[in-house]
Amino acid sequence: MPMPEPATNRDRLPLSGIRVIDVGNFLAGPYAASILGEFGAEVLKVEHPIGGDPMRRFGTPTTRHDATLAWLSEARNRKSATIDLRQPEGVQLFLKLVAKSDILIENFRPGTMEEWGLSWPTLQAVNPGLIMLRVSGYGQTGPYRRRSGFAHIAHAFSGLSYLAGFPGETPVLPGTAPLGDYIASLFGAVGVLIALRHKELTGRGQLIDVGIYEAVFRILDEIAPAYGLFGKIREREGAGSFVAVPHGHFRTKDGKWVAIACTTDKMFERLAEAMERPELAAPELYGDQRKRLAARDVVNQITIEWVGSLTRDEVMRRCLEKEVPVGPLNSIADMFNDEHFRARGNLARVEAEGVGEVVVPNVIPTLSETPGRVTNLGPPLGNATYEVLRELLDISAEEIKQLRARKII
Repeated sequence: MPMPEPATNRDRLPLSGIRVIDVGNFLAGPYAASILGEFGAEVLKVEHPIGGDPMRRFGTPTTRHDATLAWLSEARNRKSATIDLRQPEGVQLFLKLVAKSDILIENFRPGTMEEWGLSWPTLQAVNPGLIMLRVSGYGQTGPYRRRSGFAHIAHAFSGLSYLAGFPGETPVLPGTAPLGDYIASLFGAVGVLIALRHKELTGRGQLIDVGIYEAVFRILDEIAPAYGLFGKIREREGAGSFVAVPHGHFRTKDGKWVAIACTTDKMFERLAEAMERPELAAPELYGDQRKRLAARDVVNQITIEWVGSLTRDEVMRRCLEKEVPVGPLNSIADMFNDEHFRARGNLARVEAEGVGEVVVPNVIPTLSETPGRVTNLGPPLGNATYEVLRELLDISAEEIKQLRARKII
């Protein structure tokens, strides 16, 4: 009789057996829980019994009263349990849950958890191995710690918004998505994984403190050393770049856009060949980076006119044939129809309770042996409250009924 095949790594993801409590609101912090959940962690979303996470009402409404499209996509791979942390009995329930969990993620204004009786020393006392991720606008320390923190404000404070837009004009939003919330959560997830490794070695948990503004500031390449050494303040450059030309966005004959990035002499030589004007790359003209930069406006105008004389498909074909770094400025409609997005599986189609099939961004990164997965989209409010209290915390059905009657859950 043949032996049963052993379970593969795909059957048990790397974070299986890890329990995460997500007690935050919106994205900054909770997105870290989403990442952990994609790779096997059990994520319990603890929400206020009335209304829950405000993100349920943020974004495009759906046929479910407690779920926008933003909620369905970003609250994936969770169970929802309702507990009122403003009531002492709710705090005691929460501490029991913390004692049986590995990771706690919160993003309230610094001091809020302490006001509820849920300080780090209190949480550590019930679970010495607890890893706590705290994400806030300005971090847990410093003179601005109590200020309200939102991605839009973090973009401004960190220096990102100052760089967005055209020279001398009003700085613009660096995209309409709350990038700071996502970036801070990514750093938070890295911190959690490092802390899990430390816990494996020592058995001890630790506190992780991420300010949204500092997560954004960390990715702004050389602006700090350039100012520190030379007093250089980088200004807005529109769609271009101070280090290369042509390097920007160019409109095609059919009203679409392409991005072209010629960061080296060789790349410009290829572009000149694609234009069928190889003489432009001669050393005495624009073949040398310094000469191109000195003649930035002329080189950009040549590129604008060439791109504007062709359709986007023609520009793409000619540039790709000569290996010029080029890409379309895609709308979401373009992405849905793009063969590369399809081949990479970047769009996942998932059934959402009470809504139907919803298309959401798929899991990244792609792991060869233990790929992540989306098991469910944002859950209905309190869909696992009874399960968590009855099965995990061993609270009787009668006591659960009383807790519900007193609006503690």
